[in-house]
Amino acid sequence: MFLPLLPAERLRISGGAPPELPYALVENVRGGIRLAAVDARALALGIVPGLTLADARARVPELATIAHDTAADAALLDWLADACDRYSPSVANDPPQGLVLDITGCAHPYGNEAGLLDDLARRLQRHGLTARLACAATPDGALALARYGGGHIRALPVAALRVDEETHLSLRRAGLKTIGDVAARPRPPLAARFGAILPTLLAQLLGEVDIRIVPRRRLPAVAVEARFAEPVARTDYVLDVIDRLVGEAADELGKRGNGGRRFEVALFRSDGHVARLRVATGAPARDPAILARLFRERIDALADPLDPGFGYDLVRLAVPVIEPMAIPQLQLDGGAVTDSELAALIDRLSTRLGRNRVRRLHAGDSHIPEQAALELAIGEAGPPVPWLACEPGEPPLRPLHLFDPPQRIEVMAEVPDGPPRRFRWRRIQHDVTRHEGPERIAAEWWRRSDGKGLTRDYYRVEDARGRRFWLFRHGLYGTEKANPDWYLHGLFA
Repeated sequence: MFLPLLPAERLRISGGAPPELPYALVENVRGGIRLAAVDARALALGIVPGLTLADARARVPELATIAHDTAADAALLDWLADACDRYSPSVANDPPQGLVLDITGCAHPYGNEAGLLDDLARRLQRHGLTARLACAATPDGALALARYGGGHIRALPVAALRVDEETHLSLRRAGLKTIGDVAARPRPPLAARFGAILPTLLAQLLGEVDIRIVPRRRLPAVAVEARFAEPVARTDYVLDVIDRLVGEAADELGKRGNGGRRFEVALFRSDGHVARLRVATGAPARDPAILARLFRERIDALADPLDPGFGYDLVRLAVPVIEPMAIPQLQLDGGAVTDSELAALIDRLSTRLGRNRVRRLHAGDSHIPEQAALELAIGEAGPPVPWLACEPGEPPLRPLHLFDPPQRIEVMAEVPDGPPRRFRWRRIQHDVTRHEGPERIAAEWWRRSDGKGLTRDYYRVEDARGRRFWLFRHGLYGTEKANPDWYLHGLFA
């Protein structure tokens, strides 16, 4: 799909264009003002993009000008790409004015490829957008046909090759005016004269090399959809359709022995708007009742309720993230395992409050205390990892509360590299009656660019009032640091 008048038509659709005058969108290029895009009336008067504003005004004095907004053009192109998801899950942008759809196996709801193109053309015309559509065996060929027209790639001008303007000029000077002229020449002389990239681009354009597009969205592992002959504006009916699609997706996941971690519903309105609902689970799931309830709770938690407008004509459910899911083990009395209830609660909280609001501490791959635990969203934490535990009856090895960052303290010791006997924290002096340690933790030299770091000597200490603290001396006395500092890192219960 190529939209030759996208910037100008975007301005007209938004109501910012002059109603009766020809107009152009201008931008500053190398200190001069040039035309970036023009509307159909200006184009009919011979005004084309690339002209300087002075030249354009000399030809058409009444030409109106508006500043070019490339970000708004990109946003409209993204909106169109979202709307084109109804035709194929594999859509890619070709900025600034093109889209590519891989419709392999996607034409059956419209009869054939021609029916799909007709439906797409009608929808674009309804939005007031001029578009040139074309089909080809490869993305490069389809884009070239849409941009330059014609019925065959070999009849296109050499400008269809995506090379710089200097190479285009050199090809024309050599008498090679069409793609067919270039294709008739041996490839090695072409590479020697016009650059090694030219034969590769030519092969892609002719379909000799098929380069797949990179979709804007990752293709889902499982996808089911429901199409309606007439747009549906009843929200309750749409919810029933979502429940049915959830059941179909669950059946497919069950056949594969998998469960989904993320589920997405796309509601395509007849005017092109696409509403998307997403839910995530803390563990692989495929129970239709649970998933349907999560979607309904997600809809209830929306700040703005679903607006069907003139109605939905397509509802699609995709499962982009799946994982192996074993059959759950039942208890002897037939009841389900208790972990499922906790997982269901976590999923409901994540759906209602937001997937980043419910979090879990996850063991990190580090022996540095403040890096040994990571706070992650519960859907990203993965399966629980066993924590470092102490022997039964022994005091805990790690405090329940860690300071971030560790707090500086003043310490008095019998010998410089000995255990603490007294320390001052927050202007209060604590006399140490018992201590355990040191527990030496070296720096992670393999993660540092300089390969160096200070060693920590940790002590578990108890003061005269029975309060327990976790202190460390930062640096080995005399070898790493002349006068090491002391820090309070945590408090025991």
